[in-house]
Amino acid sequence: MTTSPAGSPRDALPLLVRTVRLDDPGELLDLLPAPAGTDGSTPDSVAWVRRGDGLVGWGVAAEVRTSGADRFAAAQRWWREQARGAVVRDEVSLPGTGLVGFGSFAFSDAPGDSVLRVPEVVIGRRDGVSWLTHVAVGSISSAPELRPAVAPEPPRSLAYTDGTLGGTTWAEVVAEAVRRIEDGDLEKVVLARDLVAEAEDAIDVRWPLQRLSTQYRTCWTFHVDGLFGATPELLVRRERGLVTSRVLAGTIRRTGDDAHDLQLAATLARSSKDLEEHEYAVRSVAESLGRHCTSMNVPEAPFVLHLPNVMHLATDVAGVSDDDATSLELAASLHPSAAVGGTPTEAAIALIDEIEGMDRGRYAGPVGWIDATGDGEWGLALRSGLLEGPRVRLFAGCGIVADSDPEAELAEAQAKFVPVRDALEQ
Repeated sequence: MTTSPAGSPRDALPLLVRTVRLDDPGELLDLLPAPAGTDGSTPDSVAWVRRGDGLVGWGVAAEVRTSGADRFAAAQRWWREQARGAVVRDEVSLPGTGLVGFGSFAFSDAPGDSVLRVPEVVIGRRDGVSWLTHVAVGSISSAPELRPAVAPEPPRSLAYTDGTLGGTTWAEVVAEAVRRIEDGDLEKVVLARDLVAEAEDAIDVRWPLQRLSTQYRTCWTFHVDGLFGATPELLVRRERGLVTSRVLAGTIRRTGDDAHDLQLAATLARSSKDLEEHEYAVRSVAESLGRHCTSMNVPEAPFVLHLPNVMHLATDVAGVSDDDATSLELAASLHPSAAVGGTPTEAAIALIDEIEGMDRGRYAGPVGWIDATGDGEWGLALRSGLLEGPRVRLFAGCGIVADSDPEAELAEAQAKFVPVRDALEQ
């Protein structure tokens, strides 16, 4: 396993990569192997799936872990080295075939743990075309046989407890943030909180992944190194020169009554508080992408994105790449956007460090994949949980502006726990 850009003699050996076309393998997540150890987390499995298409993989052919302010640049340098040295035979030639790395990066510049990994086996599907990629170091054997794994069992005896801060204390933190905004210190800050779920035995990550993929098919269901979830927010996609980003900011909880929810959607689309929050997020993404793109298209008004549990104001920003920045470099230039940090960025991050009281880890950081051409997709690790044996740490965040009400923000955070919470339960 490669653990650093300059490591053991094994690191000097090229990656041998072969991609072949497959007959339709069925549901991609059903192919992930059952846990081999006692912790249940299948830490070497990776997933990036939406509407049945995407990528899943397992095994570790190469890996780098980075941290601090240089985490993206160090990972990008390592990736260029892997791509430059790899011997690739790609019989499919689509984005996501050939050499592919899956990454999950820490939110903060403070010392933390970020990872970029090349699996030994990757199965992909895109627009009716399926493929298998096999990666080895030094020499390559025959491709592995594919068969659906034994179905996962649900967690037993789940119990929930507050994470770093209880609800009342967190609402007080929100009130402090509103005061700082009213004083003119900043315009917006995103505050997060956590919730802890604990089961009787180690949790098989395939259980929540399969349920998230079914219940939130329009979201990107992901898993990298224990961090899993279903994010509605695509930070950036780079595909053959076209760059796109889906920005979400402004949220309202659904009731389950379709007629009432339509009224709520109209209310959300007119809400000055939510429109203000959304404008900050769109502006930060457009400014960052504008440094790498021409022919930018930024819609004048957002649309309402309907998810099973909430509705969001959403805007799809697009542009044409005018430099050789990879999808990972574009993700690094966008992070942290106003959607997960705030506005102005430096003031918002400083306030998060001061009052949030929680180590986000890789929550709200970029998660996704990159191929050897630099194409790839990176989402924000939202609606997510970090699995460690029988324990899952769930995360949720809310954008705070001058008109924010602490109790309403607490209710919104509770709604954002629902996808992962429901996915864990039977």
